[in-house]
Amino acid sequence: MKIYTKTGDTGETALFGGQRVAKDALRIEAYGAVDELNAFLGLAVRHCASPDLKSRLLRVQGELFQVGADLATPLDAKTSYITRLDAAPARHLEAEIDEWQELLPPLTSFILPGGSQPGAALHIARTICRRAERRTVSLARAEPINEAVIVYLNRLSDWLFVLARLVNHRHNVPETPWQP
Repeated sequence: MKIYTKTGDTGETALFGGQRVAKDALRIEAYGAVDELNAFLGLAVRHCASPDLKSRLLRVQGELFQVGADLATPLDAKTSYITRLDAAPARHLEAEIDEWQELLPPLTSFILPGGSQPGAALHIARTICRRAERRTVSLARAEPINEAVIVYLNRLSDWLFVLARLVNHRHNVPETPWQP
């Protein structure tokens, strides 16, 4: 199978369900940002030394494929091969956030993003996640989407923030408080 199809050479791409849209359409921007986040998480996985955290990051990468497929499929598309995201993955993220926060000192101020190499990578992933969420919210204002996707992306950015803190804590890299 060839990797190039030439069907996008005019600036359009196909959604799941067959509809063709411009490559800069809101829907493409939304799932493109999710794809960017997923790729950056691949880099974070590469820098993660903990097998437990690595497996959780890999799980999230799989969930992001589901998010991307959900966003690439209009709600009215007639397709049987897309499984829509439900509330369970966001609840799972919440449980992990709660678990990790028990291990961390409480925040008393805003902190600057950074720290160890994996911690800094996770902070960057968090900001990419926030962009994916913003693009998805823009899409949701224009056309109906699965609302569970917005909840998931919102929770995922929180998860990435707490995970960055946890990784830096495990590497004994102190957080840098923001000094206004």
